[in-house]
Order: sequence, then structure tokens, then C-alpha cells
Amino acid sequence: MRENDMLEKDEIFSKVLRAGRRTYFFDVRSTKAEDYYITITESKKFTEEDGSFHFKKHKIYLYKEDFSAFKEILEEMTSFVLNNKGEEVISERHQKDFKREYVSDNQEETPQAEKNFTDINFDDI
Repeated sequence: MRENDMLEKDEIFSKVLRAGRRTYFFDVRSTKAEDYYITITESKKFTEEDGSFHFKKHKIYLYKEDFSAFKEILEEMTSFVLNNKGEEVISERHQKDFKREYVSDNQEETPQAEKNFTDINFDDI
């Protein structure tokens, strides 16, 4: 079988979600036994100081026997987030009208309660 025939057989159906620096690819693919599975790929663009860029990709393979449990947990997790935090994006990176507040020299820099945790940006993990 020619390579092009293999590629056509492998990719059955695709959708793309562009989300800022990230792009998500959802692909239905075919196994050698002609069964279907899904791949979900996150591609994130990184720009270097010299203007060049590269992409980091992470891929999940999801097989039919896991669809039901995966869907159930995904729905539970998304409902939890939306029910507890709503749909409004509260990250400073996503708020167009966000203004960083600077503290003057005579004020305490960080309230005591905030000193007890580590601020982690999950985009960098």
C-alpha cells in the first residue's frame, strides 16, 4: 500500500480548536484492524528571543472502550469548574481590562494569608 493510501486510511475525521497560543486537534483514526479511536493533540507555540519559534505537542490516545468513562469524568470535571467558578475567565492573561495594581513602598507587599502558598502558572508545566 502506498504511503498516501495509509495516511488517508489513518485519518478519518478531524476538527481543530484554536485557542490563543494553543491549538487542539481532534482526530478520528483507524487501527490496522480497521477500528476507530480518537487522538487529542495540544500544540503550543513558543517564541524564542531571536524571533524563531517552535511547537510543543502533547497527545492523548482515546480508545472506544474508554469513551464512556472518559466522557463521564470530563462532564463531571467541567460541571464542577463551571458551577464553582462560572464561565467568566478570571486569569489576568485573559482579561482585556485587567490592570496590575502596584504597591507603594510604604505598604506591605503581600498580605500574610497570601505568603502561605506558592503561585504556580499551569501553562508553564
